[in-house]
Amino acid sequence: MINDKYLLWCEKATKDPDLVDELKQMAGNNELISDAFYKELEFGTAGLRGVIGAGTNRMNIYTVGQASQGLADYVNSVTKNGTIVIGYDSRIKSDVFAKASAEIFAANGLKVYMYSELMPTPMVSFAIRRLKCDAGIMVTASHNPAKYNGYKAYGPDGTQLSPEAADYVLSIMQSVDAFTGVKTTDFDLALKEGKIEYIGEDIINEYLEAVKTQQIEPKLDMSNLRVIYSPLNGTGNKPVREILKRIGVSNVTVVPEQELPDGNFPTAPYPNPEIRQAFDCALKLAETVPADLLLATDPDCDRVGIAVRQNGSYELLTGNDVGAIMLYYILSRKTAGGKLPQNPIAVKTIVTSEICQKICDDFGCSLINVLTGFKFIGEQISILEAKNEEERFILGYEESYGYLAGAHCRDKDAVVASMLICEMAAFYKNEGKTLIDVLNEIYDKYGYYYCAQKSFTCEGQSGMARIKGIMEDLRANPPKIFNSSKIIKINDYKTSISHNCVNNEQTKIDLPSSDVLSYFLEDGCSFIVRPSGTEPKIKLYIGAVGNSHKQAVEKRSELTEAGTKLLGF
Repeated sequence: MINDKYLLWCEKATKDPDLVDELKQMAGNNELISDAFYKELEFGTAGLRGVIGAGTNRMNIYTVGQASQGLADYVNSVTKNGTIVIGYDSRIKSDVFAKASAEIFAANGLKVYMYSELMPTPMVSFAIRRLKCDAGIMVTASHNPAKYNGYKAYGPDGTQLSPEAADYVLSIMQSVDAFTGVKTTDFDLALKEGKIEYIGEDIINEYLEAVKTQQIEPKLDMSNLRVIYSPLNGTGNKPVREILKRIGVSNVTVVPEQELPDGNFPTAPYPNPEIRQAFDCALKLAETVPADLLLATDPDCDRVGIAVRQNGSYELLTGNDVGAIMLYYILSRKTAGGKLPQNPIAVKTIVTSEICQKICDDFGCSLINVLTGFKFIGEQISILEAKNEEERFILGYEESYGYLAGAHCRDKDAVVASMLICEMAAFYKNEGKTLIDVLNEIYDKYGYYYCAQKSFTCEGQSGMARIKGIMEDLRANPPKIFNSSKIIKINDYKTSISHNCVNNEQTKIDLPSSDVLSYFLEDGCSFIVRPSGTEPKIKLYIGAVGNSHKQAVEKRSELTEAGTKLLGF
């Protein structure tokens, strides 16, 4: 069966010379052939994501073509004369996949609005809403290594596709022949006929102005803030620098090795601002160019990480750290300026630090917990918008460095987050504080909530089986003790059941089903286990709570070690 698929691709997959060469090199290597063809690349609510290359389990013009045909069929099933937005990042083949998708959408009767150059993910979400389109796609694999690419799909509200829509697209993908069942046309002809249209500078400027409205202190003098910025060879270079210029952050030095688009990411094999390696070049530059703040956005500019100068060296902050500071800054400054709306709302994911509950309680702000995935945060904004109450939305964020302030889009936005981070740094610098000083004040005031996240990579067919086995074993044999503390509650988001281990009672969890297990300990700590929806990984999230910095650090280390052992790594 697998070999038959391989032989069929050798015969039919002739449009891309790179695929032809790769298929030839696979000949006789059963392991390579099996990994490339043992399954179909699945389309879910996060779209497609996989290794670039030949095969049904790879990102290539044929699997992208099936997805685009499926999405076109879906749009045509719900509306006539549908419209769609396309964006892409700097990754290998991103422009190729974007162009191929545009040809397919146009051939299926959709009007295509396409950015003429690489743009951040949030700008796709913005354009869908601004142009009143029926769908959109962003060709990106976010912060994955260079060998990956992906395909995010969005609905008319600018959020990623609903489970129902994703299932529809998947059903079409599974039924459409990759070589003969995909309608397509010539890109230049479709452009000439007006079936494809480039998005103009006016839309780009409107996006930047929408971001600028999220300033908390628009009159703040930020001329003394020194920033080193890295777009990590991705899409953030132009929009981030432009928004910082518009708000008055003039002292910005860009990391030269990481400034221009490069899908090979030569200086950061993992172009992920969550890890220190992504900051190596910025840290080196900071030795000769003094800076208060190091800023890095991932390739599609929907995540941002920072390092703060403290006592002569630079300390990286986690997504939970930055989110807590941002939430506190927005709430405190809006309160001080009399700009906090009535009944404000913040939104976080279930794996994000619980310290934000303490912050929200202090300012009378409601906090909504949603499943992992920023689309669930976007959905909460859409719910408010339907009631003409979107001004109540203060901030949405997740621990994996994704933030959104404002209702201009429905996905995490590193452009608006970069702007707010720089504003916060400038505001507190004028008070003689760094962002780390502020973070320490937050912990002193609300408690020491220290988090950690550890990922375990399990690639290929055997890796998928291992992840599945771990989750099955945890459900069949739930632990009772963890790090010498009793487990008092287990939330199983797959079955939507919360089990109280003390009185053996069960209650319903009012969230969509998701393969996630949360454990709450008697000492106030917690941990969560979930397979990644976009990478071949199983993730462990640790939530340590202590009475002091020292105790919280010790507990975090102990819990991480215990969790690693529990999962068998």
